[in-house]
Amino acid sequence: MTTRWPMLLAGFMLVLPVAGCNTPLGDAALYGDTKKVQTLLEHGADPEETVAFMMEWRPLHYAVTKGHLDTVRVLLDKGADINSRAYGCTALHYAAAYGQASIAKLLLDRGSQASLVANSGQCGVGTALQLAEQHGHFIIAKWLREAEARELGLPQVTEVKPPIASIPPPPVTGSSTDVDRVPTLGSPKKKNAYAVVIGIEQYREKLPKADFADRDAKLVGEYLTKVMGYPEENVIVRTNDRATRTDLVKYFEEWLRNNVEKDASVFIYYSGHGAPNTKTGEAYFVPYDGDPSFVESTAYPVKQLYAALEKLPAKDITVVLDSCFSGAGGRSVLAKGARPMGLSIENATLATGRTVVLAASGGDQISNSFEEKGHGLMTYFFLKGLQGEGDTNHDGVIELAELYEYVKPNVQRVARKQYNNEQTPQLLAGSEAIKQGAGRLVERIKP
Repeated sequence: MTTRWPMLLAGFMLVLPVAGCNTPLGDAALYGDTKKVQTLLEHGADPEETVAFMMEWRPLHYAVTKGHLDTVRVLLDKGADINSRAYGCTALHYAAAYGQASIAKLLLDRGSQASLVANSGQCGVGTALQLAEQHGHFIIAKWLREAEARELGLPQVTEVKPPIASIPPPPVTGSSTDVDRVPTLGSPKKKNAYAVVIGIEQYREKLPKADFADRDAKLVGEYLTKVMGYPEENVIVRTNDRATRTDLVKYFEEWLRNNVEKDASVFIYYSGHGAPNTKTGEAYFVPYDGDPSFVESTAYPVKQLYAALEKLPAKDITVVLDSCFSGAGGRSVLAKGARPMGLSIENATLATGRTVVLAASGGDQISNSFEEKGHGLMTYFFLKGLQGEGDTNHDGVIELAELYEYVKPNVQRVARKQYNNEQTPQLLAGSEAIKQGAGRLVERIKP
């Protein structure tokens, strides 16, 4: 039997279902076995039954929290009460708190009441709209705001909070740059595409700032939806105190696993500090609550991300890292008293098969910020390339390998000229992955 302890998320206790302690219908809903759910319902199972382990939970709530859209649809078709509560929360409340966008849309289309108030610590306290906003699921919040207005007979709100936080004004040290003006290139929408974007500038443990990292993450989020064709509801952006170690585990592992479907495209972006484990030579991401003096228990291993990505049924995976891991400065940190070390990110990656990685620097180098532009140096030229500069063969398509040929010399030039050091971006990919289309970023519709 597998168990999971309660997980604290954004101030509320989200209790995860437990497999193996439920009725047959409860377990089938929990695992997303839609065919078994349908068979059990057709042979007399009650869609409103309560499961044995968590007596207020019903199969519908299980399927919602685990992101099983087809199972939710079958349960509703077979008579599950869309507004029934489990520990004070309806299915819509759980969808809003867990960020299950497709399921939230289905529930609203089927008539779930958006104005009901949750009154439990398991999903939070408030309306589904309030829960979605508290957890940062702003595309769901947009739909809920519209649904609440219809239910209450209020005028429709025309201006809503955007799915990605708006980009703040450029810092005093920089100026508004061309990459801050996000173009709309007419790239076809990729319905089956998912992205997790992390940017951490400020840290709880008073580590040196990773200048512009949060700003870069928000901007990358906009490029994903406006330039690269990713659906807004499929793009997760987390910055600063909303990018803890728990958040990295949640989104890199659980959220992707629950949402990515067969033949999907996956995009990962990380901007912030990295750190080496000086005992093992492994590379770690440093989350908001990370401490390089306790890297194994507070940071997130790069190899753990790649292990999770390799398990996904995606057809291609693109990873962009504006960080460094040597501990020599820049966007890397080191335990007090430890010495910097040459550490190749390639040793920690599984950059083969479907995965293509763009890393900001070599293993013994640092990743610079571009003070003049108010961005990470590599991120600036990455975004500049997405605007069209990276389409070196002018065919309307931008692939990561092609973009790399634009990014690499420009980053090297600025690093040498302005910072008197070497920064050489690395492209990590097998030749077969490139041939099979991995790393394709932009497919523009030609006029």
